[in-house]
Amino acid sequence: MGETMNVLVYNLVTAALLVLAVKAAERLAPRRRFPMLAVVLTTLVIGGLILQASWPGAMPALDSDPSRSGWWRPLTSVIMQNGGVLGDAWNVVTIALVAAYAEWYWGRPAAAGLFLAAALVPRWLDALVGAAQVSNEPRNWAGSSGVTYLVAATLAGALVIRALHTRRVRDGLLAVSGPVLGLATWFAQDNAHGLMIVEGFVAGAVLGALFTERSRTAGRAGSSGRRTGSGESSAAASGEFPPGTRLLPPSPEDAEPEGPGPAKPRQRVGSTDLPNGTMPV
Repeated sequence: MGETMNVLVYNLVTAALLVLAVKAAERLAPRRRFPMLAVVLTTLVIGGLILQASWPGAMPALDSDPSRSGWWRPLTSVIMQNGGVLGDAWNVVTIALVAAYAEWYWGRPAAAGLFLAAALVPRWLDALVGAAQVSNEPRNWAGSSGVTYLVAATLAGALVIRALHTRRVRDGLLAVSGPVLGLATWFAQDNAHGLMIVEGFVAGAVLGALFTERSRTAGRAGSSGRRTGSGESSAAASGEFPPGTRLLPPSPEDAEPEGPGPAKPRQRVGSTDLPNGTMPV
């Protein structure tokens, strides 16, 4: 009974970690184009499940068991699943959801790079800080939840940077709730998902700060060349627009005529230039 309760609490807390990260993503990432990256990654995970069902040797050949060698294992272990029917279904749904939000906010190439880094970098970080015991647990030798949680947490990190600039306290509290709970689960349960949340949050905060500074620099450069309105400039400077958003230039009809030729005549309201009997609107 005690073991069952421990597993139940572990699973509930693990699910809560991702729910908090997705809530932060909803505050941050607008829905734009079709999330092709989400389709590709979900297809790979489903393909891995089919491979496991049809080939009994798939798990030993492709998981990240540290006792086995193979340069491909950090990548192929992501499409292998070992969480049972419910755990596998959770991983399929969550990677599709998080990949869509990541693509909408970071952009397709950056989001793909984040998923690739999430599969490779944590192993190096674990070795750097001496946390090799994380990879010695069989439940961590396979599964897509690790990369999913890390990439989801990058959106929470970006949200906290935006909250600092916009002074939205609720957004800031929502953003930090995930890594705070992640640290607690890491120390209390030895839950590697919590560590992934913290690592992703830090990475997202750094990237968010860099993108925000770049937007502010571009906004200052644009305002020095022309005045396009304070609304767009302040929104870009505060990080309201996600990375990759382009502000449209003024339409040709609004621009001043250039080059030789007669200037377009303008009527002056309230002057004698208007015909007799014409009322200004």
